[in-house]
Amino acid sequence: MIYVNILVTGGAGYIGSHVVKEILKKGHKPFILDNFSKGHKEAIAGGEIIVGDLKNKEFIDRIFQDYKFDSVIHLAADSLVGESVERPDKYYQNNLIGSINLLEAMKKSNINKLVFSSTAAVYGDAQEIPIIENSLTEPKNPYGRSKLFFEEILADYDQSFNFKYISLRYFNASGADPDGNIGEDHDPETHLIPIVLKTALGKREKLEIYGTDYDTRDGTCIRDYIHVNDLARAHLLAVEALAEGSDSNIYNLGSGTGYSVKEVIETARKVTDKNISAEPSERRPGDPPVLIASSAKIKEDLDWQPKYDDLNTIISTAWKWHNNNPDGFND
Repeated sequence: MIYVNILVTGGAGYIGSHVVKEILKKGHKPFILDNFSKGHKEAIAGGEIIVGDLKNKEFIDRIFQDYKFDSVIHLAADSLVGESVERPDKYYQNNLIGSINLLEAMKKSNINKLVFSSTAAVYGDAQEIPIIENSLTEPKNPYGRSKLFFEEILADYDQSFNFKYISLRYFNASGADPDGNIGEDHDPETHLIPIVLKTALGKREKLEIYGTDYDTRDGTCIRDYIHVNDLARAHLLAVEALAEGSDSNIYNLGSGTGYSVKEVIETARKVTDKNISAEPSERRPGDPPVLIASSAKIKEDLDWQPKYDDLNTIISTAWKWHNNNPDGFND
């Protein structure tokens, strides 16, 4: 294996910091490009940090003139569904215009390999379970649309410029690196597992269960949780596949197993040995009852296998991080 220089946009974020750590573990050299609107310098395990914004076209062009990259992992994006509905302009500027600036800078520098951080939000209300890659894509919000639009742009660049990409459609990224040094620290926090654990720590008085009357085994929504380290390994497998001549492709990334909101809470109570207060609340508009991925395609093509695929392990690693860092990162 030839060790390579990898640009990681959004490399200081939750998923990005775990990807950077995996890059270092594999012996490659990461370059972290982040504007630090949400990322944390403290989360970066190594590599060279480049501070800047993808919306600044001249800056991005200059980065590609000053550095030699072999491949790009593109994670930088805004990702809050509710905010995307309120501020679609922000999402299309950051997630589309910034991404196009990145593609153009790559094209000028004759770099034609990109691993893209996509999302299960491209599917909208799933028509079939488990969701496969050729399931209907009908996103219900500007966030999901921005990701799907960029996938279509990538396909056009492939056809016209022989630009090779692998798009990874994440389901619910969760957990933390088992060493407890990096983990999930968002503001605001919208993900279920960290909200549950913040409640266990007393940082929140209680959590709300949005809907208890769904047609599921216990009435609450069921979701597919994938450990962030398993996500990170998938990015490196994708980089290596492209380096070895793989054609462009799209893959789901999930555990293939669904857990309900109540099951997450109950597992967290056992892991933390805390009485976590949870109260039923009204459904949120647009929440489908069940979202579970089929990751059979990436397992077959790239030999990816999740290592942390049970809920107890996922929550235990997240709890280690939150318990060690109750106020998140210090930067």
